[in-house]
Amino acid sequence: MPDEPAARRGAAVAGLAGSCHPGPVAAVTALMAGLSVTAGQSGPRSVLTVAAVLTGQLSVGWCNDAVDARRDIAAGRRGKPVVDGAVGVRTVWTAAFLALALCVPLSFGCGPWAGAVHLLGVAGAWAYNLRLKATVWSWLPYALGFASLPAFVALGSPGAPAPAWWIVTAGALLGVGAHLGDVLPDIRADLRAGVRGWPQRLGPDGARLLLPVPLVAASAVLVLGPAGPPGTRGAMALGCAVGIAAAGSVLGRRWERTAFAAAVAVTVVDVALLLASGTRIS
Repeated sequence: MPDEPAARRGAAVAGLAGSCHPGPVAAVTALMAGLSVTAGQSGPRSVLTVAAVLTGQLSVGWCNDAVDARRDIAAGRRGKPVVDGAVGVRTVWTAAFLALALCVPLSFGCGPWAGAVHLLGVAGAWAYNLRLKATVWSWLPYALGFASLPAFVALGSPGAPAPAWWIVTAGALLGVGAHLGDVLPDIRADLRAGVRGWPQRLGPDGARLLLPVPLVAASAVLVLGPAGPPGTRGAMALGCAVGIAAAGSVLGRRWERTAFAAAVAVTVVDVALLLASGTRIS
């Protein structure tokens, strides 16, 4: 039938879209879009920043699914496009390298230092996928990658100002929290598959208890790091983050999903604080 090739292409595109980890890609890209605007970047520069972040995140997501394909197929993890046969591993690898190739000039288009910092974070994420995921250093690429994003925005602003120490520190702490939260639901399955990254070595209970710590620490850095006394809103946000995290830790002993939900709520507070800090990130 004449429509079959078009249908196959459409299925492959849909498979690629599902294989790139669309949720995290959209969330990180949207966050950096907001930060670039609040940091005062011009319209064209914001578009360039967003394009660089988007292609970098796409390359990381596709690389992750391609690397994990053999283990996911062996484990029968349905719901993943590669496992379900919606897209081939070779196609996913091709998409990952194409996105990475686009990311390089887009990143350097924001400036040499900005480009170097962003690509360092992307390289760390690839290193996580290829090797560090199953080691005790699995947290490091997340810390590096999340720290590089606000630094990328700051260095890509007019005059290429150095990023403030506290915005980079908060980014790194958010990255560690993101790593714990991302791995927590799959720790038991990962251990059965022989994956022994840092959260897996902590175990489900250890990772659950530690999860809110870097997120609340990021809240504290975002509120207390900038020069001058913290405002009322900042102090209220910090108190809110501490309260939510404490409640999540207590209730999470009985209902594990509560701990994860609390961590997501603290992350929302941190994102709001991060965007509110846009004009002071350098």
